[in-house]
Amino acid sequence: MATLKPGTETIRFRRPTNQPSGDRPSAPSIRKNRHAGLLQDSLQRSQKAHMCASFSLAFHIFLLVRVTGAMHPGLSDCNEVFNFWEPLHYLDCGHAFQTWETLPQYSIRSWAYILIHLFPAKVVTFMFDPENRPAFFAVRVVLALVSATCEEFFYRTVVNKINYHVVKSCTVPSASSAFLPSSFVMYFNHIGFTYFIEPTTSTNIRQALLATMAFATGAFIGWPFSIAVALPFVFEELFLYSKDNVAPMNQTSWRIQRLLRLLQCVFVAALLLVSKLCTFTEMMPDVVLRQFLVVAIDILFYGKLTIVPWNIVEHNVLSSNHGPNLYGTEPLSFYVNNLLLNTNIVLPFALLLLPALLITHRTERSLPYTLMAMRLLPMYVWFAIFGAQPHKEERFMYPVYPLIFFNAAVCLYLMRGWVELVYVAYTKSPYRALQTGIFSRLTLSVLAASVVISVTRGIVLYHYYRAPMALMNHFEVYKIPRVLNATGYVCLPPPQDPRHRRRIPESDEDEPQIEYDLITPFNLTLCFRKEWHRFPGSYLVSDGVTVEWIKSEFDGMLPGHFKRTPKKGGLVSRIHGTRVVPGGVKDMNKEEHSFYVNVNTCDYLVDSDYPLHPTSTPNELRYAVHEVWDRVKCELFLNARHLSLLTRTLWVPGEKWQQMNEFGDYCLLCNRRNMERKERVLTVHRTKQSGSLQNFTCGGHDRRAPSHFPTPSLALLLLPSLSPPNHHLLSLSPLLTNDDALQDQLYCPLDSLSAS
Repeated sequence: MATLKPGTETIRFRRPTNQPSGDRPSAPSIRKNRHAGLLQDSLQRSQKAHMCASFSLAFHIFLLVRVTGAMHPGLSDCNEVFNFWEPLHYLDCGHAFQTWETLPQYSIRSWAYILIHLFPAKVVTFMFDPENRPAFFAVRVVLALVSATCEEFFYRTVVNKINYHVVKSCTVPSASSAFLPSSFVMYFNHIGFTYFIEPTTSTNIRQALLATMAFATGAFIGWPFSIAVALPFVFEELFLYSKDNVAPMNQTSWRIQRLLRLLQCVFVAALLLVSKLCTFTEMMPDVVLRQFLVVAIDILFYGKLTIVPWNIVEHNVLSSNHGPNLYGTEPLSFYVNNLLLNTNIVLPFALLLLPALLITHRTERSLPYTLMAMRLLPMYVWFAIFGAQPHKEERFMYPVYPLIFFNAAVCLYLMRGWVELVYVAYTKSPYRALQTGIFSRLTLSVLAASVVISVTRGIVLYHYYRAPMALMNHFEVYKIPRVLNATGYVCLPPPQDPRHRRRIPESDEDEPQIEYDLITPFNLTLCFRKEWHRFPGSYLVSDGVTVEWIKSEFDGMLPGHFKRTPKKGGLVSRIHGTRVVPGGVKDMNKEEHSFYVNVNTCDYLVDSDYPLHPTSTPNELRYAVHEVWDRVKCELFLNARHLSLLTRTLWVPGEKWQQMNEFGDYCLLCNRRNMERKERVLTVHRTKQSGSLQNFTCGGHDRRAPSHFPTPSLALLLLPSLSPPNHHLLSLSPLLTNDDALQDQLYCPLDSLSAS
């Protein structure tokens, strides 16, 4: 302020003093500096900030998208089903498929990681529904909630520490609800980079500790190879000064101090991750384990000393005869095509980021080039490591999905800055540049294109590939109740509208609850042949149904079965089951013929058939058109082999586009002879005096069965021949029904429910 000459009159304004204290205006709030991030707006610093979603709104948007994705798309990775959903189902229900990776002699899957997903499944089963299907979706919804929370943390940090423009295209695809260690790593990479984005200082040890803990948690519990994304963080921690002002004479001591701090963070993270476990008395009476938590859980389930992260590294890196190459190799284009499919136009922006950063650094020297490059390098490090591996899978890219979208968003922001500079140089008017809407439309067009392509891709997945989930739903919700109803085990009301497969209840009390345990005496077998890799998991199959494999043209190793334990046996019986080493399971991906069953023993079969391009081999007959097998339900399934890349990956409205696609039938088939025999033996009969006949159906084909029943004692004598060993016949109480409880039709009238 300039000094005034003596005698100069001044005027000073102040607030009125005659206002009540409660009406006085409060002091102005301190607004957060939106230009404090690593990326600065050179042209729009004085302009009013553009719209940016609040953190609460961002979380709700993330949650809505993630929960929607968890409820609708199917499971695209059979590794997720057999190595994680099946072991979880075993812990929950006592039976499931088992791969070699969960055998004690190999032990490359952590039971600690699987066990943490058991809680939501048990809560839903205990509070709402004892069936498997709600537990399956409960786990996926919880995973979606965790993903949305981590994304919101990452979103908040990008807004505050990078630039609020960058967050407009930060998102994560459907990997958020996948039950995979790579998705688990992705969650903690969100958290780790939340703390890594802010430049480190020697005084902020909290930031270094939390980032180290996040990266270490993802590597130790999830996937040990994920520690590769933390290499730039370690490099910056040890060699870059960031915000520290270090004199040349103090550089050596500074590096030693940083190294000691990093080692302290690693040590503390290890202590917190593998904190001491006092006792397992609830699970194993009279046995006390004083070991580390995560390691102790694996020791408990495998029955021997084992460190799963080390086993994974040993099998995949150090083993010469085994290793991942046994399961197929792919060229580098596999990742390029897959990432283009999942991220569409986002991937090119992400890959062009480092060149774009270099160009921007040459035109704008104020950009913190080195610090920004450290935050963008992890994606390139990951691509370099896994792109060089012969064995490639889609799930290997899950840990860096948030980094792909973050890098793409930064690249789009930098390119927008180039357009602004060119516009100002051409018009010679920064004011006109502030008033024009060209730059916002440029960003919006890229975002809109990405959203539209993503939506069309989601429609493709739902309409073209939902058949496996739809058939399992039909089998449990419609087919099993019809079998129970046709044999008199339950009494379902007839549909009000003939077009409906089941009666639409007016209320929850109006619809009878079906106990699916009643299907156990039928000893139903559901078989898969060439569609084994699309099996959605035991959670979507009733407990009374056994799933088996039939020999197909595939000559690799298929999963076997865990040792079956009682459902109510709890973790005690499961621990004994996980320690059993079954015969025939190996890690060489060689076929085991003892895992196959004869097709004639199957009651139901899931198979696909493509009428326009039919194929039939001795091991893969066309059962969908076989005289013994009746079609229960068929869904359209895209025949991707005979279509162009564009039509099978994108959805466009209109009949002309759809006519370019070729579909086959993905069918649930019924073995008519087996089901006729089982229903004939297990049917709940009337008295012999009635003598009338009753119609039943199997896959839509009518048949006739005697409706006069033997006495309950004779029925009990007939049942054990079709029941599994040690089956308790206490569930056969529906046999003891009144004569009037059953009608001469498939469905029973509503007023007869009280008699059943």
